[in-house]
Amino acid sequence: MTSLSAKIQDVFDEPACDNNRGKDAKARKEGCSKPLTPGAAAGGCAFDGAKIVLQPITDVAHLVHAPIACEGNSWDNRGAASSGPTLWRTSFTTDLTELDVVMGQGERKLFKAIREIKETYAPAAVFVYSTCVTALIGDDIDAVCKRAAEKFGLAVVPINAPGLAGSKNLGNKLAAEALLDHVIGTVEPDDAGPYDINILGEFNLSGEFWLVKPLLERIGIRVRACIPGDARYIDIASAHRARATMMVCSSALINLARKMEERWDIPFFEGSFYGITDTSEALRNLAELLVRKGADAEILDRTDTLIAEQEAIAWKKLEAYRRRLQGKRVLLNTGGVKSWSVVHALMEIGMEIVGTSVKKSTVEDKERIKRILKDENHMFEQMAARDLYAMLSKHKADIMLSGGRTQFIALKAKTPWLDINQERQHPYAGYDGMVELVRQIDLAIHNPIWGQVREPAPWDCQPAGEDDLASTKNGTATVNAFNEFVGATAHRLGER
Repeated sequence: MTSLSAKIQDVFDEPACDNNRGKDAKARKEGCSKPLTPGAAAGGCAFDGAKIVLQPITDVAHLVHAPIACEGNSWDNRGAASSGPTLWRTSFTTDLTELDVVMGQGERKLFKAIREIKETYAPAAVFVYSTCVTALIGDDIDAVCKRAAEKFGLAVVPINAPGLAGSKNLGNKLAAEALLDHVIGTVEPDDAGPYDINILGEFNLSGEFWLVKPLLERIGIRVRACIPGDARYIDIASAHRARATMMVCSSALINLARKMEERWDIPFFEGSFYGITDTSEALRNLAELLVRKGADAEILDRTDTLIAEQEAIAWKKLEAYRRRLQGKRVLLNTGGVKSWSVVHALMEIGMEIVGTSVKKSTVEDKERIKRILKDENHMFEQMAARDLYAMLSKHKADIMLSGGRTQFIALKAKTPWLDINQERQHPYAGYDGMVELVRQIDLAIHNPIWGQVREPAPWDCQPAGEDDLASTKNGTATVNAFNEFVGATAHRLGER
């Protein structure tokens, strides 16, 4: 079994990452993220990253081997959706106590927990997550998982991504390594075909992948495995028989895509389902990859026919918003694939991008932004809250698109705001998703509440005349009288 340190080093040396290839040997060993500050890992550690990538696998029991506080991860704030099983929403933990740690009962307690889950829930598999505490005390979850799998006839998968290993992004990749080592390739499907694909890094937030999947089905493409959005264990176990892969988020799962190509000759590309042009390009790329892998070339014609039909419908719907949004200025405070895909999508309807964050973006993402915007000055690595507020309060943007953590900056600056991160309530993928995104932006910008909250308060716009001075004196007298009444009441209560 490869050690955790070896796995981490392998992830740090990822050859498919252009950003990694541009580093010297020393910088490559330090990985992609800044080192964690001790005591400040909650919500951004490797364990959290692994949970993010794996928990949307809906028919799996996700068991956290740790004190109960570690199970308080952030996934329930992410709007992934399931079309069937709900087991993934149930929290499982071994709930280690100080006594368990001192007496060395961790492994025994883990084995019993796996048995109880098997007997009570009959899951397709159990994923066991190591955490800081169990990694430090040396619990061998690999050995326990192997023994439990043999004993109970159940797939039990160790996820070695304790928080102390590093950042959330590292945890994403360690989760992918666990899938490669223990899941993918363990089931041989009896229905493999020339039109099977994998989608990596798609989380089905707000059910938005359900807007894309019917498009693929209409041109004859079957999604063998969507990892992890709305996934089933058996789909992932047989994902090695797909003919092509589309990678939606390379910063999270580039190692998974690259190694599946090396082991099973599954070519991949990075694409986006945000925006009309990018959705059409993704569909064409998938069709072309499948043809190169032996599919009938007729799929190319079916794809072009579908694209022409769907683009015409989407553009017709968007025309109603173009006049209202033409020239409106947008500030994007997000990252990753959205830093360029949403930019492209909004520019398609005539909106102006005044800035886009590239904090979580890869080198390829940044190059795409440069080509789209033709101006590097609109890219920023990270903007402090005070700078965001200053920009918005000076009305340099008509709306900010970001995650929930920065919404209050926009609201304080009396600027419309729309959530486009994982907590969003509306699906924005595909042709229909683009129309929905533009509709939500239009509703936010033209909401009449902004005209009201930007009006000065009445006491800020009245001249200070004699009547106002009299009112002030009367108001002061009223306040003094009220204070005397409160004091007298308190005194009487005290006497009682």
